Amino acid sequence: MLAYTYLAQGSFALREKPVPTLQNDRDAIVRVTLSSICSSDLHIKHGSVPRAVPGITVGHEMVGIVEQVGAAVTRVKPGDRVTVNVETFCGKCFFCQNGWVNNCTDPHGGWALGCRIDGGQAEYVRVPYADQGLDIIPDGVTDEQALLVGDVLATGYWAAQISEIRQRDTVLIIGAGPTGLCTLQCVRLLQPKRIIVCDVDESRLCFVNAHYPEVLTTGPEGLGEFVRAHSDHGGADVVLEVAGSPETFRMAWECARPNAIVTVVALYDGPQTLPLPDMYGKNLIFKTGGVDGCNCKETLQLIAEGKIDTTPLITHTYDLKDIEVAYELFENRRDGVIKVAVRCGA
Repeated sequence: MLAYTYLAQGSFALREKPVPTLQNDRDAIVRVTLSSICSSDLHIKHGSVPRAVPGITVGHEMVGIVEQVGAAVTRVKPGDRVTVNVETFCGKCFFCQNGWVNNCTDPHGGWALGCRIDGGQAEYVRVPYADQGLDIIPDGVTDEQALLVGDVLATGYWAAQISEIRQRDTVLIIGAGPTGLCTLQCVRLLQPKRIIVCDVDESRLCFVNAHYPEVLTTGPEGLGEFVRAHSDHGGADVVLEVAGSPETFRMAWECARPNAIVTVVALYDGPQTLPLPDMYGKNLIFKTGGVDGCNCKETLQLIAEGKIDTTPLITHTYDLKDIEVAYELFENRRDGVIKVAVRCGA
């Protein structure tokens, strides 16, 4: 089968690999119909994910059809159309039992697919702990509608849920890339008083204005003044940092009012500095980390009910054989690209 492979830092290539087989009675083999390219794939390519294993197939956001299941798998069966969760988790350890699946203690727990084991930018993928990692796509929900459920939508849903957003709040979202836009959709479900989205890319702000006209948008220049002018207590009640640069990290805590919650969703290329003397007395609450992606069933239901629609984010689609062209487009952010889908099979 064709599989897009991490060879070494700075190098991906399309390779022929054997079709994966069951290795455990809790595994499933999924024939991938649609995959996507994620910024985290670029982090792997550029060496920002040290745990990524050279030789693995990349890709951790996909949908497909179950081909085969192990003897212990009970929730899915061959022929089911499914989303694949970005997280691998056993469902039984202390962290899984508390919903903190990103820190599953299994050796393959957390972000494994497309990082430490073969992922889904391929024709087939082996999914460990299939009863936890696969969710059946409801009838009437297309592959395109479900594609982002396992990763960026899971991230947006998790970020909104842990941010303790109230209906009287002003919420600032920094970053209007794919994850930021998914976060925006999930924040809107909580109906805060006011949402502000900041991004340096004018085309992305235009996208927000066109699809969510009630949301305020602004660029980074003068962001602090803009937020204070459109909030009730000298800054945002909740800030979600989804962009991932030293500048946006600074903006997040600077634009937060005292005693606010700052949720850091972004994955950074390097360490960030907390200037504690400068923020002393603001008494901020920081929430950070990787997504606990265990609510895919709920987000699929929200899609089925018409409350979430991420299909406008999929701006470009390519066949697997053309994935290198797709990566070049996505990495260089050309042609108004937001999210690139990859057709892996029929």
